[in-house]
Amino acid sequence: MNERSAPVNAGENYDVWINSVGEKGDGIARVKGFVLFVPGVSKGDFVRIKVTKVLEKVGFAEVVQKLDKPAGGQPQRSSKYATMTEADIHKMPEQEQTQYEDTEDFGEDE
Repeated sequence: MNERSAPVNAGENYDVWINSVGEKGDGIARVKGFVLFVPGVSKGDFVRIKVTKVLEKVGFAEVVQKLDKPAGGQPQRSSKYATMTEADIHKMPEQEQTQYEDTEDFGEDE
């Protein structure tokens, strides 16, 4: 079994971005890669949350305070596994778009 524990504990506060909204309408935030469901928020909100319950793979939190968004906006994901939609790519400057071109070769030699 995986002995890894959750990186958050009930009662802790975090300032987070709401990255998306789940099927049931709760906001989804991540702390150290750990998914937290937060009711009463919208995608793009920047809030201070208090973790209320921690399960093995997900947790739940409540909004303590809605925060002003930082001047720079939401930080870009630095993960090489970052998810980007086609719309996100079209918003990027032309130079950066070429990094994410579709290919049909799937790694085959040319």
